[in-house]
Amino acid sequence: MAEDIVEDLGRWAEQKARELLELENYQYVDQNYHSRYGEIDLIVRSGKELVFVEVKARSLGSYATACEVITRAQQRKIIKTAQFFLQKHPNYDDFDCRFDVICFDFPKKFAKTVQPDFSKLQYDQQWIQHAFTLD
Repeated sequence: MAEDIVEDLGRWAEQKARELLELENYQYVDQNYHSRYGEIDLIVRSGKELVFVEVKARSLGSYATACEVITRAQQRKIIKTAQFFLQKHPNYDDFDCRFDVICFDFPKKFAKTVQPDFSKLQYDQQWIQHAFTLD
């Protein structure tokens, strides 16, 4: 049951992040892009810039905020997956690339037995552009 809430929260957060990006005139490229290295939640573009977006959502009852749980190892996996994506899609060769993080933090823990409507709950949203780089 708790895993279902986590999965539902993840899907909700990715949808909210995509809506936010589209409101800012980013065009959708791909979602949940997988490679043998890992996964990228969202890939969008604006002009000649390609943006790889990691989306995180957590309840603040957790040990850290959503943005604080993205480790260097996870960043490396996202970067390798982005490089794999670029190898498979040479039409983006002349694009500038960046890595963003969009986080949603909820001030309360979720009951494991109740399926909440996340959109009706209070949350803090943070969009960190250029959150990490290749080096």
